[in-house]
Amino acid sequence: MTKPAVTKETGLRHFIAATSYSWAGFLRVLKEAAFRQELGFFVVSLAALALVGASAGEIVVAVLLFLGLFSMEAMNTAVEEVIDRISPEISIVGKHAKDLGSFAVTCMIAACCLYLGFVLGKHLFFGTA
Repeated sequence: MTKPAVTKETGLRHFIAATSYSWAGFLRVLKEAAFRQELGFFVVSLAALALVGASAGEIVVAVLLFLGLFSMEAMNTAVEEVIDRISPEISIVGKHAKDLGSFAVTCMIAACCLYLGFVLGKHLFFGTA
């Protein structure tokens, strides 16, 4: 029997390995200008929510939406890297894959903006009702 190329960790070692992979992924996506801009949007959004007196529940929903945005951006970056690796020449399939990833990120940005607009508008124009 041949030995597997990669040994899978189990238990606590698996958790530690997964944490290190996640950290490496965060450091990789941090190199993306789009991710840094989204991170800035997140910080400004949290400050705006706190400034208008948003409830803890409203802030939690915003954080969850932004975590969705960050994960979508990471997946989009992963798709782009894989496409660039397996298809360095320009291909319509590669273009479609990248365009779909970009569309997914745009949908999450829209969701964040719509939610922020709703919550900020509610607090600024209608009180905290």
